[in-house]
Amino acid sequence: MKFFISIVLTLLFAVSVFAQTRRAEVIVPTTYLRKSPSSVAEKVFTLQSGASLNLENEQNKNGWRYVSTADRKVKGWINENTIRLTEQEAQAAAQAPQTTVSTPPLPAPTPTAVAEPAASSAPAPVVVTERSPAPQAENPVVATVRPRSAPEPSPVPEASPAVEEDKEVLRIETEEINLNVRVIDANNRPIQNLNQSHFRIYEDNVLQPITGFTIAEVPVNYALVVDNSRSLRSQLGKVIEAGKIIVGTNRPKDESTVVRFVSADKIEVVQDFTSNKSSINNALDNLFVEGGQTAIIDAVYLTAKRLEQYEKSHNKADIKRRALILISDGEDRASSYSEQQLFELIRKSDVQIYAVGLINNLSNAPGSGKENRHEKAKAFLTRLAEETGGKAYFLNTIDELPQIASDISGELRRQYLISYAPTNQERNGTFRNIKVDIAESANKEKRIAITRTGRIPAPK
Repeated sequence: MKFFISIVLTLLFAVSVFAQTRRAEVIVPTTYLRKSPSSVAEKVFTLQSGASLNLENEQNKNGWRYVSTADRKVKGWINENTIRLTEQEAQAAAQAPQTTVSTPPLPAPTPTAVAEPAASSAPAPVVVTERSPAPQAENPVVATVRPRSAPEPSPVPEASPAVEEDKEVLRIETEEINLNVRVIDANNRPIQNLNQSHFRIYEDNVLQPITGFTIAEVPVNYALVVDNSRSLRSQLGKVIEAGKIIVGTNRPKDESTVVRFVSADKIEVVQDFTSNKSSINNALDNLFVEGGQTAIIDAVYLTAKRLEQYEKSHNKADIKRRALILISDGEDRASSYSEQQLFELIRKSDVQIYAVGLINNLSNAPGSGKENRHEKAKAFLTRLAEETGGKAYFLNTIDELPQIASDISGELRRQYLISYAPTNQERNGTFRNIKVDIAESANKEKRIAITRTGRIPAPK
């Protein structure tokens, strides 16, 4: 008899516990469980549309839910906008509004051989390039710019103590795209009071599921790429001053590198990536002009590739914004890489380009094509910026340079970081158009979203 009563009580307790378990389901094609309640936290598991979840202890932090998979093997945090209560639980929630999950509806130049630098603490140039035969367009050889020394890894953030890991769980790797989005009004002033519900992301006109959103400031890795050809002789002092203004706004976790260039055989890293402002300023002070046929395309190509590949930490959750700040007259004379090769590269990269065009000294006489030199340089620098979601600046006088430097520093930090999981997971090398729309404000204020125009998926 006692044994029978014990079994009955055990069953009743199990039913009671099960009845108290609240469930939800995933409502976007792909999303992730993360180690902590943040869109930049490490992903621990991939979830597909319709996946069942358990709401763990009703935990809710700043729009994030602590949940477990249906079998309770994996626990983590998920953005509550990507899930909804099951029909049965929604009815229960209606009777107990204090536990309701509020979920908005889904929106209807030459390739160069680089000499290995000797170990040294001196701020002297660390890379010397020498000219090689031009690459074939169909099979370009990519030059590698070698750093002074291997960077030390950043500390890996500790996992949230509430998250349980199961190392035997199969983890599915899916692509996730990060967008740096600037939003401006009709007067080109930044708009910074938006949230995730304001944004819609389209890839090839197909609405995409947003998997991460943050307005928090993230560290920046950027390169100052400075034209040192004789055409900038009279302006170099102001250029150095502007570079120091940008460096002066660096945060502790920001890292900068300085690259000077003239011709294809004179592209040098005069300061490798560092967070030391004094080292960067010393490198700027050591810039000098010399003769040569300007190779802007080669300099941007090699630096953009290096920026994309550089990683301070092996931790994927350590998200950094990458930018390239180019200061030049914009006239390319002797690059070995073509414009087509350059734009193919930046479409595969996640590097924003800010171009400062010192083009007033270029004559209006026709160049090699029908466009005059001034117009051709301006068009090239504008396209570089627009393709990457950056911005191009053109000076009327050199005295405007310090203000432009301040504007660039602000632009790098007044951005939204938005992630999405593309619905088209094919890696066929075709270009995908990206468009970001923003919901209209109550007062009909014009809002313009600026980001890269598209991407070429990286091969698996």
